[in-house]
Amino acid sequence: MKLPIAAIILYTLFLLPGCSSTQYKNNFNDPLLFSKTVKELNNVVMQNGFPPIIASRNYAYAAVAAYETMVLGDNRFQSLAGQIKHLPPIPAQDTTDVNLQYASLLAFCKVGEAVTFPKGSMKEYISMLDSMADAGNMPAAMKEASKRLADSVSNHILRWSKKDNYAETRTAEKYNVTNEEGRWVPTAPAYAQALEPHWNVIRTMVMDSASQFTPPRPPVFDMKNKDSKFYKEVLAVKNAGDSLTDEQKHIAEFWDDLGTRMNVEGHVMFVTKKFSPPGHWMNIVGIAAKKAGADFSTTVSAYAKTAIAVFDAFIQCWDEKFRSNVLRPETAINKYIDDEWRPYLQTPPFPEYTCGHSTVSSSAAEALTDVFGDNFNYTDTSELEFGIKNRSFTSFRQAAIENNWARFYGGIHYHNSCIISTEYGRKVGTLVNEKLKMKK
Repeated sequence: MKLPIAAIILYTLFLLPGCSSTQYKNNFNDPLLFSKTVKELNNVVMQNGFPPIIASRNYAYAAVAAYETMVLGDNRFQSLAGQIKHLPPIPAQDTTDVNLQYASLLAFCKVGEAVTFPKGSMKEYISMLDSMADAGNMPAAMKEASKRLADSVSNHILRWSKKDNYAETRTAEKYNVTNEEGRWVPTAPAYAQALEPHWNVIRTMVMDSASQFTPPRPPVFDMKNKDSKFYKEVLAVKNAGDSLTDEQKHIAEFWDDLGTRMNVEGHVMFVTKKFSPPGHWMNIVGIAAKKAGADFSTTVSAYAKTAIAVFDAFIQCWDEKFRSNVLRPETAINKYIDDEWRPYLQTPPFPEYTCGHSTVSSSAAEALTDVFGDNFNYTDTSELEFGIKNRSFTSFRQAAIENNWARFYGGIHYHNSCIISTEYGRKVGTLVNEKLKMKK
């Protein structure tokens, strides 16, 4: 039986020979522990079936909370207050007798749970951290002071989060599906309603507005003229899907990241769950930080920068999706070319242009390149737990470029859309790098 990460950490901790009176310092100053904590939240996101757009919000606020706690004790880094939109300075804190790493972990968990999840979803993991503090001989006064600091910073970040218009979008009117040619309509097998059609009103963190980087207009819908740009884009998807190589299938599957997949076998329908795109990139941050030998603070800052880049990239992308409302390749092919054709991957429930995964991947790649450098070789092991073999890359940007091919091979995006999405996601990531001065 596979043990939960929390159980593995605790089990390993109690096996430590001769635990010293200050063992807690080593326990909590371990950057791998922070990555494991993010992974624990990733698992909660996956099991609760939260869509990628909402998941990006959860990771961003949790990572900012951890970062703002960490900078209180590491003078190499500076607060994001005044750099991120509308984030006020953290009130003066008493950090005397505080373990900042422990407090950062708690802040991450508390905000991660509170932003979008039912109360208690991270309770077991927080209890594990509490037990780690005791087992590592953390003084009771330090433990309580660290908890107070984590609560103070968490509450500050949560008050800020509640003004980002998320609550208002929960009651906004539903997307109106029409029969107008060329417009998006729900697709098989779930025929689900459009996902988060009002996400462009969510407050950005770094961009001036959702429309700061508005992509060029997509090709004009035209399935009557076989020489039209649109028809050729549609036909290219069909032709690619009809002749996929094993390597192309692997690329498509590796970057699928459809958080909740509806499976239909005869009269039986069941759901399988995987990481979403932001969850996949959170995993990549951990892989990169470990390979680079990054310390605790650098690891926290890498997660924060990447999560912010992904968060803003989703807003930029969703702004365009529901402006252009382009139908999916599956819809166009079924209606005008072959009514029995199916894409290799399952089509997600929102308009095609632009591509969300390509946008956030290139944005994340720029953030990670800024932290760890270009030409950073790594092997992405994120998909092994889903039975999909690893892929290796020579840079984060190479991974982002492969992703845009993955969406095309999967039959869920036109390649023109993937190319433009990669370009505009890069613009968002570059802006994040330019505006956020995390290191002094």
